[in-house]
Amino acid sequence: MILYPKHYCEKITDLNIEFLKQQGIKALILDVDNTLIDYDRNFLEGLEEWHKAILQAGIKTIILSNSNKIDKVRNVANTLGIEYIYFGTKPLKRGFKKAIDKLGLPPENIAAVGDQIFTDVIGANRCKIFPILVEPINEKDLLITKWKRPIEEKIKKNYLKKQMRK
Repeated sequence: MILYPKHYCEKITDLNIEFLKQQGIKALILDVDNTLIDYDRNFLEGLEEWHKAILQAGIKTIILSNSNKIDKVRNVANTLGIEYIYFGTKPLKRGFKKAIDKLGLPPENIAAVGDQIFTDVIGANRCKIFPILVEPINEKDLLITKWKRPIEEKIKKNYLKKQMRK
């Protein structure tokens, strides 16, 4: 189902390198807001160490953010030392296709990690990328995102219920 991720974890730093390799993942497309940083632009605890380990394992990364605040996205990308695409228009395919091209890998070897079903998960599924859903870092959100969260919670509960049955 286009609304469901293929994997779910509490936070991006819980993503296990061995799990990614078992899935054939060689690159990650990373969301910024409430995935890597909170609303106040604080980095998730342990993010930089996790990212270094990901890179050392040979997994490429790139940022794809819907934010139009280039300074915010650039700051995160510079801190992690990776390329970025801002104003990515997720869930449209355009931003994902740019990221795929920059990574130079087929979609089946790429995962997209983000905190929103209606942007990150749907966009990844539409592009045949492995979608990974994480919990938002904190409850503070943009107004446009706040109204979607209750709907996403229902979808997430259904997804997790189905996962428990497997």
